Formats: sequence, structure tokens, C-alpha cells
Amino acid sequence: MNYEAIAQQIFQITGPATNIKTITHCMTRLRLGLEKPPADIEQRLKNIEGVLGVNQNEDELQIILGPGRVDNVTDEFSNLVHASATATTPKQAAATAEKAPIGDGKELHAQIRAKNATPFKLFFKRIASIFVPLIPAFIACGLISGLLNVVAKADPTVSATAWFQLLAVAGNVIFWGMNLFIGFNAAKEFGGTPILGGILGGLITHPGLAAITLNDTQLVPGRGGVISVLLIAALGALLEKRLRRIIPEVFNLFLTPLFTFLLAGTIAILFLQPLGGFLSDLIGQTVTTAINAGGAITGFVLGGLWLPLVMLGLHQAFTPIHVDLLARYGVTILLPILAMAGAGQVGASFAVYLKTKNKHLKQTVASALPVGIMGIGEPLIYGVTFPLGRPFIGACIGGAFGGAVQAAFGIGSATLGISGLPLAAGTDHIALYLLGLITAYAAGFAATWLLGFDDPAGKD
Repeated sequence: MNYEAIAQQIFQITGPATNIKTITHCMTRLRLGLEKPPADIEQRLKNIEGVLGVNQNEDELQIILGPGRVDNVTDEFSNLVHASATATTPKQAAATAEKAPIGDGKELHAQIRAKNATPFKLFFKRIASIFVPLIPAFIACGLISGLLNVVAKADPTVSATAWFQLLAVAGNVIFWGMNLFIGFNAAKEFGGTPILGGILGGLITHPGLAAITLNDTQLVPGRGGVISVLLIAALGALLEKRLRRIIPEVFNLFLTPLFTFLLAGTIAILFLQPLGGFLSDLIGQTVTTAINAGGAITGFVLGGLWLPLVMLGLHQAFTPIHVDLLARYGVTILLPILAMAGAGQVGASFAVYLKTKNKHLKQTVASALPVGIMGIGEPLIYGVTFPLGRPFIGACIGGAFGGAVQAAFGIGSATLGISGLPLAAGTDHIALYLLGLITAYAAGFAATWLLGFDDPAGKD
């Protein structure tokens, strides 16, 4: 059975890529969400060799392929859609990228994202997308843990109460199930069956491993943290796709998941978990040593470079590092430092607001500043500081000074996904975090005020 040919014929009927909203599959059916299905789509699809039937309703097109076959065709179809959607993006960006007018942040954002659509950066984006669905859980659990730390410092006796202990358990839930969630998302992202990735992540986390000695080595549950889970989920997805191509379709439903789990699990226990442990230790030690040894200097550099890294699309690489630090130490000392870049931008934008004579620019800053203070920086980046040029440099300077303060005091965050003022509640020292935040505001404001900018005064 030529799965690529089936996928190509389905894509020719259901495409282009912009017409395909969603791609999922179950045991037997490829399920597509289409913007506008062609009138004769059902009959055309039924004429494809390998398609067993078609079922269409208002929300979804279901193409019946059968067990085993549906997995292979879905893989090929997803690759075709992805390749079609991204093939011309960099060229289009190069042809259309012009300096956006002040306040046209969405257009500028789209152009920069298109320029950043390189394979290297798209890989980091893919890795980050594994963790993005977990961010609400990190926010909920992290804020609970952060607030409990504040309460315990104010009155240590409350830590013995039942309600405090129950909340402490609630704040730790994300770490209890994190490897299962990451394994699930990673397998899905790498083209495998999500639940197989979940149980592979569960395998290397299972507490029963602590009672097993293999080759004179005692196994350690959860060794390697998220790095090991990413490795094992990627391997599992790769093996699964290969097995589906060589196992006869009639046995695919039974043998593919069995062999995938046994083979990937064995390799994980013997090789990938030790490798993940080494890499996790290396990352954790490198980050903590750099910040502890370099102190304010390291924080200054990281805080100052963060906005350019965001513009280049390289910030995605830090997401798994944050998660690994949280799993290892309970806090990430990177996030408070990097969050200062957004604070520097708030200060820079406020200086622009006071100096500009352009009414439209004033309105743009006024509408974007409140969300910037709350940690959402895109409107200020793409609508104010970056188009103006020198205020972007001023924002970087503000982030550098704020980052220096955070690193000097070693402030840690128990949460992910939030920044700016709200992050204070998730840190282990609110007062010192706020000191760094104010420093970034002030330094960003002062630097932008001194650097100045070309005011588009005639564009009211």
C-alpha cells in the first residue's frame, strides 16, 4: 500500500493547506476540519484506492482508512500540509518585509515570525509547543507554592495545619504527573500515538524502579527529568512509525503498540535515561553555576539579550530548561532574570509616551502599557519600541539592569507562563523581585530618555 500516494490524493482534494484547519485520527479514520469542503468531495475521496468510506458532517470530514493504514496515511498527510504551509514563508517574508508604520504591530510581528521560520528555529518552536499546554498548570501550582512560601515565612506555625499541607500537595501536583503529560504531548508532536508517549514517560518515572537493581546499578525513578522524557518519546514515535510500515495491517493494531512500548522502554532504561540524567545534570549545573558565580554580571547579560533572542525566535529553547530547573530545584532562577526584559520595555515605552508629539503613538503606548505591566510584551515590542529603534535598545538596557538585581539576590520562581508584576506572587522573595522590577522600569525609562528617537510628529 502506497501511503504517500493516498495522502497526496487526499491533499489534492481537500487542500490547499490554508483550507485545512485540523488534522486528527482515531483507530480507523482520518478526521479533518476544513474551511470550505468542495461540493463533490465525498465521491472524489471514495474513488481513491485505499479509502474505505467517507463520512461528512458540519464540523468534520471523516475518511475511513482502517486500522494501521490510517496512522501511516495521517503521517504522510500531515507532512504534506506542513510542507505546503511553510514552503514559501521565508521567501514571502523577504519579498514583503518593510518597516512597518508605528502602531502596526501585528503586521511587523507576522513579518518577523516569517523570517524566523528556519528549520533550526522551527525545531525549538516544536519543542516549546510540547510544554505550552502545561503552562496553565504551572501557573496554578506555582502561584499556590509561591503564596504558601510567603505565608510560611510570615507565620511558620501554619505549615503544620491540615489546610496548609493540602495546599502544598496541590502546589506539587504538576510535578507528580509532569512526565506523563510531557510524554503524551511529545509523542503527539513527533507524530506518534500520544498515550504511548505518556506511558513511556510513566515507565521511567514509576516509583517501583527504586526497588530494581540492573547490572549492579540501582534504577532511579525520574532520572533525567524532562530531558529523558523528550528522548524516550521521540524514540517511541520514530519506532512506532517504522513498525507501522513493516507490520501487516491486520496485526498493526495489536503488535505496533506492544513492540513500540517494549523496544522504546528497554532502550530508555538502558541508555536514554542515563543519557538524559547526564544532560539534565549538565544543564542544571551550568545554569546555576553561571548565575551563582557570575551574579549580577550574568543577570545583566541575560536580561539585556533576552529581547533580541525573542525577536530572533531563539527564546523557545529556554522553555524545557525552565521546566527542568523547576523539576530539579522547585524554582527556576532564570525566569525572574528574563522577565526583566519586559519590564525594561515598559519603562522605555513610558519615556516614549512622555516625549512623543504623535497622537497615534501616544494612544498605542497608552493601550499597550497596562498589558505590558502585566507581563504581555508583544504589543510594546512590535507596536512601539522595535519600530522606533533606539527605544528598543533602551528597553534592553532596562532589562539588563533589572536582570542584574534578580541574579544578585538569586530570586527564583515556582511558576511558568507569567511575567511582569503578576510573577511577583510566584517568586520566593516578593520584595526583592519588585526591587528588580522597579530597577528595570527606571533604567529602561532613563536609557530611552537619553537615547531619544525620531518622533513621527507629522503622522497624527
